[in-house]
Amino acid sequence: MKRIYASTIGVDQGSEMLFSDFDTNGEMWAGTGERERRVAVKFKDGFKDIPTVMVSLEMFDFDNRKNQRAETVVENITQNGFDIVFRTWGDTKVARAKASWVAIGGVEAEDNWDDMY
Repeated sequence: MKRIYASTIGVDQGSEMLFSDFDTNGEMWAGTGERERRVAVKFKDGFKDIPTVMVSLEMFDFDNRKNQRAETVVENITQNGFDIVFRTWGDTKVARAKASWVAIGGVEAEDNWDDMY
């Protein structure tokens, strides 16, 4: 369990288009084998410590004639942002994917007098 020792908790959220490879015949659509797409996300405001980040696929479009394999993870979490990583492999063909995310963690209080001096 992650314990947050802060008098103020911040929540940031967003949605990111990870790729749209169908139109351009990109590697997620036309390729085979292991493939990865990485999208860097910056928080609107920084967190006091490294937050907890959750990500989920909001939209995906797979070719129905191939196996549908995918993994979506969060990597490189810092106080200012993180990477969403989408992976597929084998003969899977993915036209496009979009992810939603939520970050929760401690933030500095707006009236933090210690930072003023």
